[in-house]
Amino acid sequence: MKTPFLLLMALLLTAANVQAADYVREQKWADEVVPGVVVGDPVYLEQANAHKFLTLLTEAPKAKAALIIVHGIGLHPDWGMIGVLRSQLADHGYTTLSVQMPVLANEAVAENYPDTFPEAAERLQHAVDFLQAKGYKKIAIVSHSMGSRMTYAYLAKRPDAPIAAWVAIGMGADISYAAMKMPVLDLYGQNDLPQVLSNASQRGASLKGKAKSRQIVVPHADHFFDNRDADLIKNVQSYLEKTL
Repeated sequence: MKTPFLLLMALLLTAANVQAADYVREQKWADEVVPGVVVGDPVYLEQANAHKFLTLLTEAPKAKAALIIVHGIGLHPDWGMIGVLRSQLADHGYTTLSVQMPVLANEAVAENYPDTFPEAAERLQHAVDFLQAKGYKKIAIVSHSMGSRMTYAYLAKRPDAPIAAWVAIGMGADISYAAMKMPVLDLYGQNDLPQVLSNASQRGASLKGKAKSRQIVVPHADHFFDNRDADLIKNVQSYLEKTL
């Protein structure tokens, strides 16, 4: 049996290896993003630890539903394809709330990010609560890459979450959607990252028998849908129209 001293040392070493969210880097992102926002409005939500995180709210008149947009590793809520999703889906009649997810230091790798999943789940819950408080009855999530892994962690812990549908783009984890209660679209590119492609058949198999769920591979698209904005929006918008 380990002595209390050895147990304490083990706990201290474990805690030392946990990667904490980098709030300084996050603030730098916010300082860069907010002045350049043309579509939508910056809204700050507050965590239990009093940290305030940025979201970008774009409200559509007579919105069909509200969409929480979740970016990937180390990025921000108006980056590249995330900016495309949050602005163009609003043009199609959906209110969008693009959420700043926890980021780590620039040198961090994907394997470090699961340490941030509990905080990511808290932020997603705050996003849901915010949209519900504004009167939205139908809420879906559109996530990309590490954001899809964060969303999976949230939904696995909160099977009761009031999410009407989930569009998981570029899911790179070895996961199953079988336990998800909502309809799921697993969307990825023909030229996606190896870890996305290697798990595609398994993810697709886990969708079989789930009502309104499906898997779509977009020809010629890469992980970030570079030069494929139209294909990205068409597939996401079409799925939401049929599902919500």
